[in-house]
Amino acid sequence: MTDEVILLNFWPSMFGVRTMIALKEKGVKYEYREENLFNGKSPLLLEMNPIYKKIPVLIHNGKPVCESIIQVQYIDQVWSDKNQLLSSDPYQRAQAFFWADFIDKKLYVCGRKTWATKGEELEEAKKEFIEILKTLQSELGDKPYFGGDKFGFLDIALVGYYSWLPAYQKYGNFSIEPECSKLMAWGKRCMERESVAKSLPDSEKVVGFVLQLKKLYGIE
Repeated sequence: MTDEVILLNFWPSMFGVRTMIALKEKGVKYEYREENLFNGKSPLLLEMNPIYKKIPVLIHNGKPVCESIIQVQYIDQVWSDKNQLLSSDPYQRAQAFFWADFIDKKLYVCGRKTWATKGEELEEAKKEFIEILKTLQSELGDKPYFGGDKFGFLDIALVGYYSWLPAYQKYGNFSIEPECSKLMAWGKRCMERESVAKSLPDSEKVVGFVLQLKKLYGIE
């Protein structure tokens, strides 16, 4: 029996990218369905994620799996015969989940503030954003990837933000490279992987998308 795998996603999402990368790393064929959230939510999205009504939604043989971090974990367990993304060591797994949770709680909200706020709030957001990246850079250390020599779960959790960094810097008017050169080098290293390069949206396209959002919300 062939698995039927469908991904409901909206192209700029740094969360849906995670699921796409994980599927590609495992060599799983899937059908991609674009959810243009500007045009409303499809009946399928509302049916498959009635609680949050959000993308991405992974549908595997008719059953929905919601939330990108859970999806990556699910993909790693279901297609466990190839390219393990999470360590088999319980402590290493716990650490990976801790840092993925840190990314989701801190980076998204702070990143949004770099283009959606002004004045003192923007200045605070820029400082906090750099501090968050420096914390993650410290966790990376001198390793090529967060899990060591092998691209894995935590790299997938973070790399979706890489194509958003130019937009954050442009609209927030700040530079990440001076204080986070190791992390930026990690991002470039990840982009050399086909699974990442083919999943991440073009950063210039993201810059244009954020401009659309600014106009939509009346942020000048």
